[in-house]
Amino acid sequence: METLRDIGYTIETAVADIIDNSISAGAHDIYVDFIWQGASSYISIRDSGHGMSEAELVTALRPGSRNPNEPRDPSDLGRFGLGLKTASFSQCRKVTVFSKPEGSSVCYWAWDLDYVADTGFWNLVKPEPAYGLPVLLNQQKSGTIVLWELLDRVVTNAPANDEKAHAQFLSIADTVKQHLAMVFHRFLERGRFKLYFNENPIKPWDPFLKGADGAQPCGEEFYQNGAVSVKGYVLPYHKRLTTDKFAEAGGSRGWNDLQGFYIYRNERLLVAGSWLGMFKKEEHVKLARIQVDIPNTLDTDWHIDVKKSMAHPPYGSAGPLKTFAKAVRDKAIAVYRNVGRINNPGIPIAHQELWLERKRHDKRHYEINRHHPLVTAFIAKYPDAGSALNNLLKFVEETIPIRSIMIRETESPEEQAQPFEQVSHEPIKQAASAMFQAQCAKGKTPDEARNLIFSIHPFSLFPEYVQSLTC
Repeated sequence: METLRDIGYTIETAVADIIDNSISAGAHDIYVDFIWQGASSYISIRDSGHGMSEAELVTALRPGSRNPNEPRDPSDLGRFGLGLKTASFSQCRKVTVFSKPEGSSVCYWAWDLDYVADTGFWNLVKPEPAYGLPVLLNQQKSGTIVLWELLDRVVTNAPANDEKAHAQFLSIADTVKQHLAMVFHRFLERGRFKLYFNENPIKPWDPFLKGADGAQPCGEEFYQNGAVSVKGYVLPYHKRLTTDKFAEAGGSRGWNDLQGFYIYRNERLLVAGSWLGMFKKEEHVKLARIQVDIPNTLDTDWHIDVKKSMAHPPYGSAGPLKTFAKAVRDKAIAVYRNVGRINNPGIPIAHQELWLERKRHDKRHYEINRHHPLVTAFIAKYPDAGSALNNLLKFVEETIPIRSIMIRETESPEEQAQPFEQVSHEPIKQAASAMFQAQCAKGKTPDEARNLIFSIHPFSLFPEYVQSLTC
């Protein structure tokens, strides 16, 4: 059991797994409470589902209480019969479950890992009811409460008046709240149940901004004999959203990290924002999000894990899925880039490359394009620096850490930062402005100058700056 504590749950995936049981139990109201009491803090999840008899409760507390291969109701969110136990133990050392079926009284049992370790007995225990929870449950027609105590994975031994520890606890609680708003957003949108966090209702978070001005559906396809539905969405460029809506759509992870596939099992979100190893996350594709719906009958095909936080497409679907995703990504790139481009009936401007691949004695190497507008603009402004600049660029070209880049790119491509990511954009603004003024001085119209700059990487990643340039 100590080993099962470390199968990879986070606090948010653990709470979501408990809520899955509440949904399967037909609950119309679910309450999640994070109660701060220092080292004695606790978490409870209460629902209004059909509840369990004492015999059913004991069975539910048995690890591996269900065969994952047995047929199940199409709306069932469970799989292994492990979630209640593994999710709970991943965060606490003591879990007590109170349950009340309609027309019966409250029954309860607990797993206490310290008791098991101290006695060597693999037995449930019946502790003294805490925090008035049985009384609360008795006020309902039926329902269940899961209580987590001894939260050794969530809180330290800090006293209740430790402000820093309290702030950390509240931060964890807020992360859980945002996760639940995302994972169960489709249930909440259609009123399947109401979800409360510390007595406050949770509002659904729609990753596809359906109904927002500028949001674009990008077709729908079906795989695996029509059982799997795939829908593409391109989100609106941020200037078409209010500041609040833009921040909300980016969530706590940010727009870049939320691009990619969103895999749902029976409308419950499993994977949020991943290209499943097919592509890298890139700044200019951040508007692309794809909804994938699978039924619980395809759990084995899609490699659904115990935590219900991972999924991988079967071999036969991976190729078509990648083709579909590429089309959505291309549309997202077009939206992202065309926002900054000025419609100009003049001659199209070719893309300007800063780095050029060259051959030297039959071996490949890379040079900085000396005719690149960024380079020529610098030389025009500082003509006496031409020779020194050329020597500096030569040293840069000859010392590129290509081997290190290749190794890093292979081992952890998702960790590669994008150009000017999370750093000051002032150099982009200054360079774009200098190039713009230089092109205007050469006789180009403002539209022609902006289009030229927009054709240059990485300025093409920042259309809002290019669009704002004026003489």
